[in-house]
Amino acid sequence: MASCSFSLLIIINFIIITGFPFSVIAQESLNRNVTLRSSIVANANANSTWTSPSGEFTFGFWQISPGAFLLAIWFDQIHDKTLVWSANRDEPVSAGSTVQLSTDGTLELVDQTGRRVWASHARSGTVAYAAMLDTGNLVLASNTSAILWQSFDSPTDTLLPTQVLNRQSSVLYSSFSATNFSKGRFKFTLQGDGNLVLISRSVPSDENLNTYWSSKTLETGFQLIFNNSGSINLYQQNGTLLRPLFESGPLVGQFYHRLVLEHDGVLRHYVYPKSANSSSAWSVRDFEPSNICSAVVERHTGGGPCGFNSYCSIKAEGRPSCNCPLNYYPRGGGLSGCTPDFVQQRCDHQQVQDALSFGLIEMYNIDWPFVDYTKLRNVDEDTCRQSCLSDCFCAIAIYSDGDCFKKSLPFSNGRLDSGFAGKALIKVRMNNTLASNPYTTTSGGESSKSSGSTTLTITLSVLLGCAGLLFLLSSFFFVFYLKRRKTTIVEQRSHVQPAVVSTISSFSFKEVEEATNGFDEELGRGACSIVYRGTLKDDGKVVAVKKLHKIFEQADDEFKAEVSSISRTNHKNLVQLVGYCDEGQNRILVYEFITNGSLATFLFQKLPRPNWHTRVQIAFAIARGICYLHEDCSMPIIHCDIKPQNVLLNETFTPKIADFGLAKLLKADQTRTVTGIRGTKGYVAPEWFRNMPITVKVDVYSFGIMLLELMCCRRSYEADVEDEGEAVLADWAYDCYQQGALDLLVAGDEEAKSDMKTLEIYVKTAIWCIQEDPTLRPHMNIVMHMLQGSMQVPTPPDPTAFIH
Repeated sequence: MASCSFSLLIIINFIIITGFPFSVIAQESLNRNVTLRSSIVANANANSTWTSPSGEFTFGFWQISPGAFLLAIWFDQIHDKTLVWSANRDEPVSAGSTVQLSTDGTLELVDQTGRRVWASHARSGTVAYAAMLDTGNLVLASNTSAILWQSFDSPTDTLLPTQVLNRQSSVLYSSFSATNFSKGRFKFTLQGDGNLVLISRSVPSDENLNTYWSSKTLETGFQLIFNNSGSINLYQQNGTLLRPLFESGPLVGQFYHRLVLEHDGVLRHYVYPKSANSSSAWSVRDFEPSNICSAVVERHTGGGPCGFNSYCSIKAEGRPSCNCPLNYYPRGGGLSGCTPDFVQQRCDHQQVQDALSFGLIEMYNIDWPFVDYTKLRNVDEDTCRQSCLSDCFCAIAIYSDGDCFKKSLPFSNGRLDSGFAGKALIKVRMNNTLASNPYTTTSGGESSKSSGSTTLTITLSVLLGCAGLLFLLSSFFFVFYLKRRKTTIVEQRSHVQPAVVSTISSFSFKEVEEATNGFDEELGRGACSIVYRGTLKDDGKVVAVKKLHKIFEQADDEFKAEVSSISRTNHKNLVQLVGYCDEGQNRILVYEFITNGSLATFLFQKLPRPNWHTRVQIAFAIARGICYLHEDCSMPIIHCDIKPQNVLLNETFTPKIADFGLAKLLKADQTRTVTGIRGTKGYVAPEWFRNMPITVKVDVYSFGIMLLELMCCRRSYEADVEDEGEAVLADWAYDCYQQGALDLLVAGDEEAKSDMKTLEIYVKTAIWCIQEDPTLRPHMNIVMHMLQGSMQVPTPPDPTAFIH
């Protein structure tokens, strides 16, 4: 009897706390119940959904990218439609997929091939209907309105008012990034020991790495309840309040609420006024932890709050700003860390000679405080510098108050700390001008090489300051002039420039015709376009003008969308789009002019063979450019035609990828045809011919073929070879690798033969890239880690072993 009374007390207390009316299911679902056999089909028009009685929440397919959908629930009546739950966050489905409430009461998601992707698992009982409630909860209920399954029991990254987080039974997982909704690096859970915690995790193994926030309620925490007033409280099993999650308390007025564990690892309580207008947005009311940069400390495993080789600083609302050291660049999403912009120092018999190519760059108030492989105590800065420069394992040295801490790649837990008085010495590969002085610094720090360096530094600083002032003044007048001129030009043009591409120039056909002198100097041509040399009249800048064929005339929307996509790219290994022309039937793209021609001309020239080190640097830089297209753009861009002819070299032989995204200008049914026509034999991935989905992996395959060409200085197919087994480069390379005879691939190339370790790494990486099974090919960020040696390259299988 006492036990029954105690249970009743808990239930009554829960009702009072949450204000949750148990009869609401029957009331809300009136005329909104979803009957058995009801279904929704994924398509871009989203014309079929299940909505709550008030229309505030909708259940259906949420499109995350062209052709990719999540089965989801979202706020539907506010200006900023917001996702709150999804069933298949780690496995998006394609158009044509279906969710159905089957006759046995199971809600199941089936993809376009008929494969079950996800299904609900109801408690015992007979499901009579489904209902989308005004709380944001999707339920499967019996004829008596008893809930047999509900989305509230399996949250993704969000809690809503009336939702409960029970001990051990529910976990919030952050998204991987702001645009990738799959499970990310952080989770929020009420553990079995009663402690409410935020934990960093390894992906995809889900191993706990670091508890970086805790409620400190061991043995006592039982339920976290999000009530209707916006308070989020932790309770004991007997209903006693333990502590509020945040100190702000209830919120007066009509607001939408949501508690979200975001991709940066911060738990944020958002509010949105129900009386909002179209300019309103979600605002942050509370968040934990207050400083994610210092909270996440992964001493032995994991990359810290921002990933490996990066450093973290805090902005408003606890948002981390993830940055890279000088001469490093982001390798993926904002928390995915950084990778060097250069080939690492050698640790073999040539390391002494290679060390002359490196110098140190200073960065102040930045520290990577853990995992030092060597510590030097009571030394001066010059000793610290020299120790790092002469040590092939040293990537960064931290010098502070007479102590030197050396770190190798990858380093983690980096942070910007104004209270840290030391400096980071970043080892980078210098150019020929700076390589002779290994004490070079870009931050105005003193050189320890000579006693006169202080005077020299001051003099240079004054000169640089004057030059900087002149540059700023010149830039101001130049920008003012451009704005005045741009306004005049826009007023004169009859064709309206799309707002999404306002960062680049819109040229009239007459302007392009004048710039190319009537299209008289042809630089090259392909299946889709002819490229002409041109000179812009206003500033004399030389450009490459790509005039697209008539196949694009009817693709006005596609052309504008693609120009928008290309215009937002900004990477040193991509050819920069200067402007475009979209007038009448003319579709023209204007690019920067690259002086040294194509990689094909450079690579396949007759002797002398291009320098080995240059080829290695070019290969890595191309991988970096492709990785940017795949992972760092707002929407992934698949190049579809990676080959040496589409890689251009500037005056310093820095590669720049051209024609990226051009295939996206075509309609879906044209892409395969046109790419098949313009694709060079040997570069096209097998899935083009097998009616398989086309993904970024087609670019990985093409890169693998081109990587072999770079290593061997020969084309992917050569018919006039003495041994027919050497005709197809990919097959020959794998045979040589299997037989331990990689030196045959670089016969006559003494530079390459003296660096067999790098050759082996690059060839093994290429073999992984050209696997016929696209699922075996690594993504480009992994390819980059393989090439730079920060990840061991496993033994690759036979590329042709894919069972069709």
